[in-house]
Amino acid sequence: MPTLTGVHHVALTVTDVDRSVPWYERVLGFESIGKDESPSGMRKAFLRGPGLGISLTLVQHPVSEYTRFDERRPGLDHLTFSVPDRAGLKEWTERLNEHGVTFSPITEEHSAPGTEVISMRDPDGIQLVLWARQP
Repeated sequence: MPTLTGVHHVALTVTDVDRSVPWYERVLGFESIGKDESPSGMRKAFLRGPGLGISLTLVQHPVSEYTRFDERRPGLDHLTFSVPDRAGLKEWTERLNEHGVTFSPITEEHSAPGTEVISMRDPDGIQLVLWARQP
């Protein structure tokens, strides 16, 4: 079998790259590393997260109809970022509060005993999760 060496990037469809990029920079600490706009009107922003081995691409398609993100439809359910521990989750609650982000309280992840999570949504309603495994 051919070898997979890792995940290079995750691409998320957004309705407005100009709105989403600053949110990911301000709230999650991502750094913008490039942009691209095709003749068809598709716009992309490339971001790198602090301490992450992958890049995040935000894609704005030139569509006329928009429906809010719904994880119950086929496609992405959620995107999860690891944090070191519960103390890290507590630090994130402070940061999210500072930026006016609505999020869940720290809760045990029932499908993975020994882990705790915080859930939130980006400006397009994409579910993002912060995940910590208890030592």
